[in-house]
Amino acid sequence: MLSREALEAYRRMTPDQRLVLTLQAMRESVPYLLSGSPEVVDRRFELIRRENDLRNRRMLERLAAAERRNDGT
Repeated sequence: MLSREALEAYRRMTPDQRLVLTLQAMRESVPYLLSGSPEVVDRRFELIRRENDLRNRRMLERLAAAERRNDGT
């Protein structure tokens, strides 16, 4: 969890400043993401896909539930 000061500094950033931080973090992490044997890299990407799919499914389920609640009012 970020400190209150770090969160406040992040909130004060402009969108382009946040994008620069995001791109920098991506540049720094890509070599680690691609390191290892092809099997290790494939497993790593499969795990990322599964986590993304689960997160997307949960968001869609919650959006559908919210829409059902709104339709009932």
